[in-house]
Formats: sequence, structure tokens, C-alpha cells
Amino acid sequence: MAYNVSEGAAYAVLFTVLCLFALIAIASADFFGGCLGNFNNLFVLKQGDEEETVDEDGKKINNNRKTDFFLSARDSAPASAIALSYFASGMGAWVLYGPAEMGANKQIGWLGVIGYAFASSAPAFVVFAIGPIIKERCLDKSFNVTDFGRQRYGRVMQFTIAVFSIFYMFIYIVAEYTSISNIYGSFVTNPIYEFDPMSVSIAIGVITILYTSVGGLPASIITDKFQGLMVGALVILLLFAVSVHPENQLTVEQWGKASNWTTEGLMAGVTLFLAVLSAEMFNLGTWQRVWSAKSEADMKKGFIGGSILIFCLMMFFGIMAMVAYAQDPVAYDNWTKFSFLSFFDLLAPLAPAWHIITLILVTSLAASSVDTLQNALMSSFSSDLIRLQKHYGFNEEAPKWIARLLILILNIPAVWLGAKAYDVLSLFLVADLVCACAVLPVFFGLMTEDKGIIAAPTELGAFLGTVCGVFTVVVIGVVVEAEGGLFEYFWLENGAICALCGSKTMITFIITPISAGFFCLFFSKLDVLIRGEDSARKPMLAFAGDELPEVEKADELGDEGVVKDVNKDEEAAKEPQKETAVTGMEDAEA
Repeated sequence: MAYNVSEGAAYAVLFTVLCLFALIAIASADFFGGCLGNFNNLFVLKQGDEEETVDEDGKKINNNRKTDFFLSARDSAPASAIALSYFASGMGAWVLYGPAEMGANKQIGWLGVIGYAFASSAPAFVVFAIGPIIKERCLDKSFNVTDFGRQRYGRVMQFTIAVFSIFYMFIYIVAEYTSISNIYGSFVTNPIYEFDPMSVSIAIGVITILYTSVGGLPASIITDKFQGLMVGALVILLLFAVSVHPENQLTVEQWGKASNWTTEGLMAGVTLFLAVLSAEMFNLGTWQRVWSAKSEADMKKGFIGGSILIFCLMMFFGIMAMVAYAQDPVAYDNWTKFSFLSFFDLLAPLAPAWHIITLILVTSLAASSVDTLQNALMSSFSSDLIRLQKHYGFNEEAPKWIARLLILILNIPAVWLGAKAYDVLSLFLVADLVCACAVLPVFFGLMTEDKGIIAAPTELGAFLGTVCGVFTVVVIGVVVEAEGGLFEYFWLENGAICALCGSKTMITFIITPISAGFFCLFFSKLDVLIRGEDSARKPMLAFAGDELPEVEKADELGDEGVVKDVNKDEEAAKEPQKETAVTGMEDAEA
């Protein structure tokens, strides 16, 4: 493949697009005040029906810069913003590789392409169903599913969820840096130019950190809105350009070689559905949008709209890969051409202007995903930071700075690993399998009452179920005689035609969550029988901060909330109710 993008043009695209998003992020924090006039509402989210507030001197207080709103964008985003944000943030630069690997392979074909598209859009339907329930179960000013873990189970499961979530999102960021670096490197590196791909990762990492540090989650949602519109427009242009180019025209006979329905494709589709669904349940960026939606109706409409857009985009890249394969099936079959690069084979004969448009597209995709993940990382322990800040009287900006420091620390190794050019699908596969070990133990927490002989999960049961999920993967690796060390099988190198293909990989993704879920319920029952109902329902671990007053729900008690001494209420209660014990919402004792 040969492209005629100069180094200067590539850098011009990179920094122009990123600076544009930075300006939008600054506008989202209402730094431009009234300069934007009637257009201000396009850039600034407002919490519910809040009115402007002033301090003692009569000076206007910018509510968009308050710590809680900075970290949560609570109750502010309409359905259209949620839809475009979920779409843009979920579709990173990796989409140019992932669906292509399915489409440009005659042994996978339609079922792999459709399976990937459905798998990528399916998590929205799960959040549609359980998102309002989880939000309702969280009594304080919560931010995401880690807070659900703390309030439903306790500190041990909160940390477990945080570790799995941070691991998945870190891998996601590495995959984004890898993808965008590879794409820029492919478009620019030629006999004339020697291009350093790491410079692209550094630029995206630094600029997105800067503008998310200024605007927080509201900035991410607003930039996602514009990024989503840009991506949609650019994809339509590329569809037109690729389809009408003479070299990309196909006969019916050529198309028939790529249009296949196979068993391998079915297995890949099943694997993708289970893998992506398991991992996305730990994407804190997705859960943040549950709390940022203006209402439950806006949240549900937004997730469904975003899901449809994701399905269409995944199908677009998958079908384009099938077109590329149909043009030169021999080259793809003998590995002269690589399936994951098939979309770029279609771009090669286009005029240089279309290569520039592609770089604008992938820069928008990468920035939207990275800024969302950075905000999601900031939210991991946001509620605890705010509670401690209020109790000890720290500077109100302290939680923000701690959160910013966290994303800076995590981005440094992510940029370095992104330059190593790891296989993107393999990176995701490891993260997906790790998350499959914990997904059922965590979300079985929605069960708050015993169902016959099945006990509602306890914290110890959920934690041991997660451990058993990890152990299950190790056992499967021993059974299939996987090469390498004890945990080497998490890379799922089963010798199949692609990283996500084969019966062994599919069976692994079926057995692992089932095993984790079964042992979660099994150990929960044992826990109740051995330690007794009251002890089993208490958190396994408590910190000094857990005895601090909780801040109750913002939608019931106003923007700043009302401090309630939970411990005194517990002492006043004569008989603890089982529901309270099971849900763990009010219990703060060790």
C-alpha cells in the first residue's frame, strides 16, 4: 500500500483536529461566558432545571466547574447527547481493524461481521434494562458501577470491580494508541518520510488530558457530540468515494467469493457477543452516562440510538473488508495481504485528499474514545474522594487534582505500550476474558432476596466466585494443553484462523462466566450457612472513611445533597431489616 501523505500534512491534521476539540471542551466549561450568544447551549450542559447561583458577593458561580458536576455531568445530558456520546466514545480507531479481520476472511464471512456489529451494540440494551435499577440502588452521589459494588457488597468488591475496570480501560487506551499510531505510520512512512508513531500517541494523550482536566465529563460528552457528527459525515463521504472508484467495482462472481455463511463465522459471532458484553459491563465510561442523562427516558433513548449507530458503523467497516477480499481473494488467503488491513487496501487507490479525510476520521475516533476513558478512570473512586474532602475540609478542588494525577500516571505506560504495535484484537481479547471472570458475580448483586435455596450473593461469595472464574481459565488452559506459563492461556492462542475464532475460544467464553456465577451463588449459600445471615451480609472490610456520613441522592435533596449520619440511624434502629442487610446500602460496620 502506498499513500502520499506528507509528514507536515499528517501533523497539521492531528493538531488541528485535537485543538478544535480542545476549544469545544473549554467552551463546555462555560469559559467563553456570553461570547457564544445563542450558540452557548450547543456547548454547555445544564444540570436539570438548575438556576444560576451567586456567592455572598453577588458574583455568579459557574456550576459547570463544581467538583461533582465536573466528575459526573449529573442529570444534564439529553437523549441526543447520550446517543452521540455513547456512539463516538465506543467506536475508537480500532474499528478500522476489528471488523476488517472478520470481513476479509472467507472462513468467517457474514456471521462474523454481523456478530461483531451485534456484539458491539448489545451492551447498550443491557444498560437500558439494568442501568435505572443500579442508579436507584445507589443512595449517595454515585458515579458508576464501582459505587454500586461498594453499596451492594462492600469495599472488597468495590476494589475488585475497580481493578477489573481499570485493567480493561487501560487495555482499551493502549489499543487506541496502538491503532492510531499504526494508521498514521502507515499513511506517512514511505521512502521520503520517516515518521515516529509514538509522537501521535503522545499528542493525543497530552491534549485529551489537558482538555478533560479543564472540562471533565461534560467536556467529554460535548466533544463526543461533535465527534459523532463528524464521524457520521466522514463515513458517508468515504462510502461514496470507495464505492464509485473504478478499482473497487465488483462483479457478482467476485462478491460471491467473499459472501459466505460459515460455522467458523457463527462461532466467532458467539465468542464476540460474550466477550464484548462481559468487558463493556466494566467500562466506567458507559456507566457514567447513566448518571449524566437528564432523565431515565433520555438515558434509554440515548443508549438505543447510540446502539443503532454503532451497529451501522461496524457493519460498514465489515462490509468494506468483504469488498476488499473479493477484489483479491488469493492475496488474502495466502497472507500476502492481511485481513485486518483490508479497509486500507480500498483506500490506497484513492486521491490523497481522501487519505487526509481518513486521518481526520481516525483522529476523531481515537480522541473520542481516549477522552471518555480518561474521564472514566477519574471516576473510579470519585465518590470516596468527595466524601473525604467534605468530611476533612480539604480544598474543594482536591478530588479533581487527585483524579487528574491518576489519569496522568496511567497514560504514561499506555503511550509507551501503544508504540509497541501489539495486535489490537489480541489486546482486547485478554481484557474481555479477564472481565468474563467477574461479570456474573458483580451483577448477580442485583439479586437482593433469596430465591428458594439460592441465597442472594454475599460479598465473600461474589469475591470467591470471581477468583473461581480466573481459576477456571487456568484449568481450561491445562485441559487444552496450552503452551506457556500458568496464566498464558489468557492470550487464547488456540491456533485458530483468527484471534477470536475457533471452538476452544468460544467454549472458554461460555464456561468461564457460568463457572464464576455458579461458584458465586455456591459460596454465598455456604457463607450464610456457616457465618449466619447477619454476619454474611456485612462488608468484609471497612475503612475509617466508611463511618463518615453519606451524601444522599442529588435528585431528591438538591445539588449539594444533605448529610445524613448513617451510623446514628443504625444505632437507633431496633431491628435491622433483611433487605437493608442484603443490599448493604446502609450498613457501614466492619
